[in-house]
Amino acid sequence: MNVLILLALILFVLMKVVGGEKGTRSFTALFFNFGIILMTVILMTDQAINPIFITIIACTLISCVNLFYINRFNFKSVTAFVSTIITLVLLIMVIFIIVDRSKIQGFGIEEIEELLSFSFYLGIDFGKIAICTIIMGTIGAVTDTAISISSAMNEIYLHNPTLDRYHLFKSGMNVGKDILGTTTNTLFFAFIGGYLALIIWFKDLGYSFGEVVNSKVFSSEVISIFYTGAGAILIIPITAGLTAYSLVKYKKI
Repeated sequence: MNVLILLALILFVLMKVVGGEKGTRSFTALFFNFGIILMTVILMTDQAINPIFITIIACTLISCVNLFYINRFNFKSVTAFVSTIITLVLLIMVIFIIVDRSKIQGFGIEEIEELLSFSFYLGIDFGKIAICTIIMGTIGAVTDTAISISSAMNEIYLHNPTLDRYHLFKSGMNVGKDILGTTTNTLFFAFIGGYLALIIWFKDLGYSFGEVVNSKVFSSEVISIFYTGAGAILIIPITAGLTAYSLVKYKKI
């Protein structure tokens, strides 16, 4: 516990020194998001409530915290929020098909041995839980990319208000291309860091490459990365297009 408090204090001091007031709000937002996620998990255990519906509401609230609380209610945060909602709607339309075809819901063989002493009759649809997990994992990358592009395009237009809609959109896409490379690499290394022990375990078990790829634990994480990466890619043209359209229409003198 002392280590956790010490690390939290170090994180708060660094965010305060580097980010100032916005850094303080960012630190506070971590606790707000944790509370939202905790409440979401609790509500998922209620069989009368659809977990996907709860997850969509939670993602909307997390987007509001990340965009409006940290960056205040302004033009760039509104644009990023609308772009995030549009992207989530498009992604949700696809995720049902992906989970149904891939059969990644539930626990993998590698996890069952540790859970044999527990009952699996929870009364929860694990297919829906798999969908919720992937959607929840996507919201962070999507909002981060959205606000980055919207903020950059606002600065570009502020210093060069003569830009037309096409060139402003092109500038936003160029910013998005630079962000895309780091975002996809971040997702990849997050997977490697989080599942390095699992990969080593696969090696010790003598799994072939085909067995590793077809493992439910491995496949579910890779699909989640691909899905999150698709969201991070899709948000770029949506945010660039919406921001360019809105800036030229509502702010051009």
